[in-house]
Amino acid sequence: MKRGRELLRLADTVVLPGFEGRTPPDWLRRRLSDGLTGVVLFSRNIASPSQVADLTAALRAENPQVLVGIDEESGEVTRLEAATGSGRPGNFALGVVDDPGLTEEIARDLGRDLALAGINLDFAPSADVNSNPRNPVIGLRSFGADPALVARHTAAWIRGLQSAGVAACAKHFPGHGDTSVDSHHGLPIVGADADELREVVLPPFRAAVAEGVRAVMTGHLLVPAIDRTMPATLSGPVLRDLLRDELGFEGVIVTDGIEMEAVSGPHGIGGASALAIAAGADAICVGGEHADERTAVEVRDAIADAVIEGRLPEERLADAAERVCELALWAASAGSARRSAASASPGDVPVGLAAARRALRVTRRSSAAVIPLPAPPHVLELAPEMNLAIDPHTPWGVGEPLGKLLPGTTVTRLTAPEATGGAVEAALATAAGRPLVAVVRDAHRHAWQTAALEHLLAARPDAVVVEMGLPDRCDLGAVHLATYGAARVCGQAAAELLAGCEGSDR
Repeated sequence: MKRGRELLRLADTVVLPGFEGRTPPDWLRRRLSDGLTGVVLFSRNIASPSQVADLTAALRAENPQVLVGIDEESGEVTRLEAATGSGRPGNFALGVVDDPGLTEEIARDLGRDLALAGINLDFAPSADVNSNPRNPVIGLRSFGADPALVARHTAAWIRGLQSAGVAACAKHFPGHGDTSVDSHHGLPIVGADADELREVVLPPFRAAVAEGVRAVMTGHLLVPAIDRTMPATLSGPVLRDLLRDELGFEGVIVTDGIEMEAVSGPHGIGGASALAIAAGADAICVGGEHADERTAVEVRDAIADAVIEGRLPEERLADAAERVCELALWAASAGSARRSAASASPGDVPVGLAAARRALRVTRRSSAAVIPLPAPPHVLELAPEMNLAIDPHTPWGVGEPLGKLLPGTTVTRLTAPEATGGAVEAALATAAGRPLVAVVRDAHRHAWQTAALEHLLAARPDAVVVEMGLPDRCDLGAVHLATYGAARVCGQAAAELLAGCEGSDR
């Protein structure tokens, strides 16, 4: 039986593909004019705000109601500012401050930038409760480990972002916080029982639904308390029974990247896509790793074939397509919000930097006046390998901003293979007679960072330790400084404090 044109158009409506380049390729233009409803931007598509605005204008020339999605969480996961580092701290820093008004302001500020760039769907916020401190993929992307705190900041983020005319998307349903496997590489298992799910994992998503979030992103997670066989993205009991029926969500259910190993490994990209729509998802996010027309066509055709073969009811596909189109109409009608964004004027201090300053936490273990630093220091930065959600080329650290404030500052950056005893000794030699600043990132999760830090502090107990990930302990160094994030503004706020510059009152 041949695929009908209308069936293919329905299937195209639920696909959100990525693409290569900073201008729309011919295949994408053609598909947008023939039924494709949305696209997803990645850092590879972005050079500058004006370039992104031109890109999205070109997309709208083919389809005026196109959904343009992006994974812009601020903090570590940034696409708009991948080349420079984010001008806003991430969720964990906002949770440490615990001022929902500030979180709402940060999200509104981000929404203005997205709207001005022509982006109308943001795959944020992360509503995951980070109850496992060794979680390899969430961590700083969460507002924290307390369900009530995460819930109130999730709601605040959604209010702020959607007030700027950009649809928010709470993720990773039903919650990726208590996992120890990265779903980019394998299938995480959520061990919570039904009561724990409802008391710890689900409250932020309930808050998101109550706040009117426009979209929810699935997590590629096995949740045996609900479904022992299928991951959440492919599970009717998770998506239909829990998210739709119990939580009452009526918006668009978007999958996490469908090419991720947790779902594509057993089923293939096309097979996982068809299973997701059948389970209750409405839109397939694809293109993080396979950003070509062949993959987009594979997903579309697999969905259409599933209808023809009776594995996917056509009514379910039509319902999914209708929900995606309704979201596209809402986004297109948000033009007035975009115009107000264009007229918004920033304050004296960017809200992101002000937030990063408020998140700083200092523990002093020495009565000596270690900070402000009395002279330009040597900075040793220990750089771990990051998960695939974080662009590996995004700059971070304290050395560069500190060098601007204290000329003469020197920097050594080491990765795992380089961080030998000899390398640490060389850094110590460079720092002889000068202040020493050690910068780590999730040191408790990386044995090599812990070993290098212990080696260094044994020789220089007067060193300052800056933790730009999740601090496991705050008694390291003469002064321990926790930024709760590695965004550009987190490094800037830490550098101000170390240099004794105005702008930090600690």
